[in-house]
Amino acid sequence: MIAITHSPDVFPRLTTRVALTLAGHTHGGQLLVPFVGAPWVPSHLGQRYLRGVYRRGRQALYVSSGVGQSIVPLRFRVPPEVNLLRVRP
Repeated sequence: MIAITHSPDVFPRLTTRVALTLAGHTHGGQLLVPFVGAPWVPSHLGQRYLRGVYRRGRQALYVSSGVGQSIVPLRFRVPPEVNLLRVRP
């Protein structure tokens, strides 16, 4: 089963029947400060699921940094991305 969600915050609560979760919302942190990371992430889990692939047992989460911005119309060290994912059994 595949889940598509706006925020990656739901990933820890999903049933194990969900093999792949696709999310965005964090914008990859949008601003990545060297040696600090993202000063603000729109997630209750902070930088835990910032962007990229995360695994928990047989489950996977992919968080895209997307192409837009939130609150501040700026990106720093987080290039916009459009993803093409190939899902295989």
